[in-house]
Amino acid sequence: MALPTRNRCRRHAAAISASYKRMSIARQFLGTYLRLFAGVFALSMFVAFSSRPVNAQENGPGPLEPPPEHKITRVTGGIALPEAPPSLPPAEIIKSFTQREDSFAAARPQYAYRRTIRIQEFGLDGKPSGEYLATSDAIRSADGKIYERSVTAPNSTLEALQLAPDDVQALLRMPAYPVTTSQLSKYNVTYLNTEKVDEVDCYIFQVSPKTLDRRNPLFDGVLWVDQKYLEVVKTYGKWVTDLGEYHPATLPFTTFETYRENVDGKYWLPDYSRADGTVKLKDRNVPIRVTIKWTNFKPFLPAAAPATPADTTTPAKP
Repeated sequence: MALPTRNRCRRHAAAISASYKRMSIARQFLGTYLRLFAGVFALSMFVAFSSRPVNAQENGPGPLEPPPEHKITRVTGGIALPEAPPSLPPAEIIKSFTQREDSFAAARPQYAYRRTIRIQEFGLDGKPSGEYLATSDAIRSADGKIYERSVTAPNSTLEALQLAPDDVQALLRMPAYPVTTSQLSKYNVTYLNTEKVDEVDCYIFQVSPKTLDRRNPLFDGVLWVDQKYLEVVKTYGKWVTDLGEYHPATLPFTTFETYRENVDGKYWLPDYSRADGTVKLKDRNVPIRVTIKWTNFKPFLPAAAPATPADTTTPAKP
């Protein structure tokens, strides 16, 4: 009986040995397979990364678009068909918002403000490479005239754009309220559609000049009108003459997007305006941007009445 038992033990040991051999072979095969897979994977990743497009610095025109401080909406091309007619006749809306533009234009000189002008050049990587910055406060003199007083001296690190003080002032001469009642007859004003601007439901109107001349630039663009109060809260457009787009000779900015702020619950005054352009050099084009901000709106204090001189005349004797 002992022999069969030993035979069975030998056969069992042989079976275990064969099993370990099979496991060893399997582990060797698995190791070889994994090394092969790792090599193929590394090769595929190398090919994938080596075939990626070059980065923005190598082929991008720049600048990379930064997150806007306001919702930026571009309206280009032809006039879009409205989804539905407005709740009021367009002529009534136009009459109402142009009258309000009159009141806003009259109220604006009554408010002090701080204005910051920033002009930026962008490199091939889309990052600012140079900047002009100037901040000023609006003050009113005793005779009622409004002046600009510098808060800090203008500072410039611009390289592509040669900027003169008059160039900056030229940016500020564009009318803030282009379509008033006195100007309405010069324009075609067409209802486009509706859209939200900073959570305000608005009507959109296309504005285009009826005729053009060389001496009086006119607005060509789009207005966003608050549906509830029928007041313009945003404009986007350019000024044109019969020669084309109007802009300062040394500056490339033509089309401005301007948002307004409700001041004292009564007046919509411009508080943010932005435009993009390009400075052309011999070897490259430099993207450039201007941003103008108005803050700290406060009514000017009433001008002091001039003192009445004392009467020094001697009364006549009866």
